[in-house]
Amino acid sequence: MSKTWWFAAPLTVMLLVSLDSPSLRASDYGTRGLIDIPTARMAADGTLTATAAIQSRTSAYALTYQATPWLETTFRYTGFNDFFYYDRNYEAKVRLLQEGPRLPQVAIGIRDVVGTGAFGAEYLVASKTIDNFDFTLGVGWGRLAGKGDVSNPLKLISDEFVVRDQNTGKGGKVSTGSFFSGDKVGFFGGLRYQFQGLPVSALLEYNPDQYDFEVNGGGLRPKSPWSVGLDWSVAPGIMLSLSRQHNEEWGLSLSAALDTVSLASKSVPRYMKSSLDMTAEELPAGLDGQSWYDNLLFDMERSGLLLLEAGIPSGSRTADLVIGNQKFPVWADAVSRTVVLADLHLPRNITSVNLVIEDNGHRVHSLRTVLPSRQVKTTVRKSVRNAAFAGQVQILPALPLDKVDHKTNFVTRKVAFDVNIGNRLQLFDPDDPARYQLYLKLGANLALPRNWTLRGAYGVNLHNTFDESTRSSDSILPHVRTDIVRYLQEGESGLDSLFLDKRSTWQNGLHYRLFGGVLEEMYSGVGGEVLYQPHASRLAFSVSANWVKQRDYAKTFDHLDYQTTTAFVSAFWATPFYHYDAAVHVGRYLAKDVGATFELRRTFDNGWMIGLWATLTDVPFDDFGEGSFDKGMYFRIPLNGLFGNSTRAAYAMRMRPIQRDGGQRLEDYSGNLWFDLRGSRYDAFNDQRPRMTP
Repeated sequence: MSKTWWFAAPLTVMLLVSLDSPSLRASDYGTRGLIDIPTARMAADGTLTATAAIQSRTSAYALTYQATPWLETTFRYTGFNDFFYYDRNYEAKVRLLQEGPRLPQVAIGIRDVVGTGAFGAEYLVASKTIDNFDFTLGVGWGRLAGKGDVSNPLKLISDEFVVRDQNTGKGGKVSTGSFFSGDKVGFFGGLRYQFQGLPVSALLEYNPDQYDFEVNGGGLRPKSPWSVGLDWSVAPGIMLSLSRQHNEEWGLSLSAALDTVSLASKSVPRYMKSSLDMTAEELPAGLDGQSWYDNLLFDMERSGLLLLEAGIPSGSRTADLVIGNQKFPVWADAVSRTVVLADLHLPRNITSVNLVIEDNGHRVHSLRTVLPSRQVKTTVRKSVRNAAFAGQVQILPALPLDKVDHKTNFVTRKVAFDVNIGNRLQLFDPDDPARYQLYLKLGANLALPRNWTLRGAYGVNLHNTFDESTRSSDSILPHVRTDIVRYLQEGESGLDSLFLDKRSTWQNGLHYRLFGGVLEEMYSGVGGEVLYQPHASRLAFSVSANWVKQRDYAKTFDHLDYQTTTAFVSAFWATPFYHYDAAVHVGRYLAKDVGATFELRRTFDNGWMIGLWATLTDVPFDDFGEGSFDKGMYFRIPLNGLFGNSTRAAYAMRMRPIQRDGGQRLEDYSGNLWFDLRGSRYDAFNDQRPRMTP
């Protein structure tokens, strides 16, 4: 059983790193609730919670995300201890009424929205706080109906609500035909009591669930519908719970919650001595202390910024600067720092600055702002950083500079090495819910002329459990992804990637990327993407295409026979709702199937990105296999401040309930440019403007 904790460990550890504030209790099902039953409570908007719950019947792991202030979403993975079976399912809960002085909070929810139906249940629930008590009462369908207390009132609307479909099948489908159906409904409820002045609360719940699914698999029915428990708030956001359930089994759960909405603290580099305060001996060789460009370049590089080009048109009082950002996780902070340094070094007759934003080779747009007071021209002091210019920033198209007086000749053909510890996870294998590898990742980037870069990575195995896997693919489609275990076994150490990459902008709003070589552990090939992003528009469009050939399992330069071409037309929308971005990719996938992928991601200024995707192609559900269609979750977790340094680096991870061959893309090379530029897009800068105070 202990191995299954690896499912929750990676995300739980990352959540524990930077917990922000306490959240309401997560039930053993991951949703906000008591022990097993749901309540009408919601966490704060944007809260991400990881839960691990161990009982004698099951071992359950859940990720719950508060998608909006009124919508809670949960992915749950449960292993049954009485018989060999693992279940994946999703749950959604919607708040209908917010609690008031007299009225309770009311919510409606569906367990097993997409799944096998093993935990199928629907509910309408109300919660009300009175002093230190939080009372909950609900009416349930499916498992939450138990034996049933009263006739299903929805039968008055339609006879379709009389019979509930008990077919579990292979899952992956939305079982709308069984929602809120059944001959009878049942009541559930309970209370939570918070001890005054203590981080401890007591729980009492009535759960009518008869555990029919477990009984059919050889388990036992519960002795009693009553359960009791104790919660201990170990630290803000961390909850440890002990429960005695149905008067027959003990349960232990741990939940960790993180507020992903909270704005990252401003990345303020240490106070440093400006080049204007340095003696000639302190300045690097070749730097002209009388040149504003040399001084500005020197101080910007020390701050984690790049000064690529600069010019001052004849007779103009505005300086044009092309800047890049290496370390600031929030672009607004990079802009603020640049303005402070420009104020120190630009000629006295310059009153404003036009900053052309270049993000990873793409010139996105320009920001024009007036310069703050320049009376302080020595050490960069806090008083200068607080000189306000918020509200005076214009976001303009990234037009070419009228005049380029200076262009930085950054060193090419110079190799930058990166050595760190990496990990690979294979989740939801029925033989073992989590297999893993720890490896030494040796990365290198070689900057070449004309904005080309040679990128590569080699993995050296330190420890892994993939050799324990004996399950082979049963897919009837070309094995474009389901043979991944062979790559993890036979290529535990090997070349992960080695490819040429170029990113640039042809003209305003038209960005492109070209690449070729060993692209990932399973494929080599060539391809590219063109993104059209109109200035100040929330809509964008791209076209991407790749020709690829499958690599050998040992991850050398040899290849297998399988080759194919993938191509996609993508449309993107930066919605005005809660920082959500929507995308649809239509085209041809690795297994030569044709269809569309739908994505929804939420991104915050602190770098957190959380999303869902689903892919439907012309592969029939039965041919696709278990899960019916490809779907999963995406996480991008910023590493800023993790090791005491300011950085734009992040840990990205995709989680699938099951890996099949239908609907598979080269995920880092198909319709990615728009998301890659998320931090510097117009809508992002518009949201960040309140932070633009140097």
